[in-house]
Amino acid sequence: MTRSYAPSKKRRERKESPLLHYWRRLDKSLILAALLCSGLSIVLLYSIWQNSISSAVDDDQYRTQLIASAVGAACVLILAAIDYHKIVRLWFIYAPIALILTMLCFTSLGHKRAGADDQAWLNLGFIQFQPSEILKIVFILTFALHLAKNEKNMNRPLHLLLLCIHGAIPTGLIALQGDYGTAIVFAVIFLGMLFSARISLKHMLGFFVAIPAVLILAWNFLLGDTHKKRILVLLHPGTDPDGIEYQQDLGLKALANGKIFGVGLFSDSDDYVSVPEIHNDFLFAQVGQALGFVGAMAVVVVLAFLCLKTLYDGYHCKDRLGTFICTGVFSMLFIHCLMNIGMVLKVVPVIGIPLPFLSAGGTATLNMYIALGFVVSANGHNQKQYLVFTD
Repeated sequence: MTRSYAPSKKRRERKESPLLHYWRRLDKSLILAALLCSGLSIVLLYSIWQNSISSAVDDDQYRTQLIASAVGAACVLILAAIDYHKIVRLWFIYAPIALILTMLCFTSLGHKRAGADDQAWLNLGFIQFQPSEILKIVFILTFALHLAKNEKNMNRPLHLLLLCIHGAIPTGLIALQGDYGTAIVFAVIFLGMLFSARISLKHMLGFFVAIPAVLILAWNFLLGDTHKKRILVLLHPGTDPDGIEYQQDLGLKALANGKIFGVGLFSDSDDYVSVPEIHNDFLFAQVGQALGFVGAMAVVVVLAFLCLKTLYDGYHCKDRLGTFICTGVFSMLFIHCLMNIGMVLKVVPVIGIPLPFLSAGGTATLNMYIALGFVVSANGHNQKQYLVFTD
């Protein structure tokens, strides 16, 4: 009597085409979560324009968001097909370019947008963009490589000092631009990636002990009067003669206006509370206003899934480089969500941090998708047989 055996899993995988392997290993749930946020963003921006909720919003806003999301989704699929090690090894090409673009903001090409405190944009005539968004991705990739190569020696004073200098360069450059919110994002990415490495407990405690000293120095020598007032008004609400808390008060009012199920996406304009920059840093207020508490919590759940799934993928990476990249992207996503929603809830000062995949802004949206692309690549290229483009 003969027996028939089903082919083993490894044997079936060898027979699959590279494209089938690619599709099977693609982190589809992560991509879908980002696309859900982008889809909601486009609809919200369209409704803001259609209902004339904000005079600062025109039809270019939702069209730009649509294009940036489509290009970003394509970038994710392309990056997912490429071994991330190949891109990281080209750091000597893209790292200097990102630094040069950032430093150009200090020249006549630097542009300060209306209502902003920082000169963080480049105006090239045909396009305006934030080099700091590019620098975030570059920093995550280069710092991940630095950690992966020196993790065994990272607790030696010289190696730890070099790691700190690596983190201080982009953070310092962005702080000098006056973009303190983005500088905090860089600092959190640095600490998140550093603590995910094999850093000793005494060094970790040393960083926590140094934080109060850094905050005191920043308060006395770095922050301007406006930034200090934004922080003080949170501690003493209602004592603001300059109207600094006006925007956050309107944001809270818009959230409360939505109640449980919201006033709807396309209601009468009189039903909405108009908030300055509602399309950008305060889009979460419009989520709550249009879709209510239920809609706002649904968005929080999707964003939490994006963060946790990124961290989960990093934990299951087969090499430390992939783990560090995923940790860096998680840190970036998490601090963006925390600070943006905190601004709307009036527990964090207004510091111009967009909500990932939701706030209007082509550069920021595209940057988030590219970051996600590296997570998907790290998750899908754990073993040699799963590579699509190999040496």
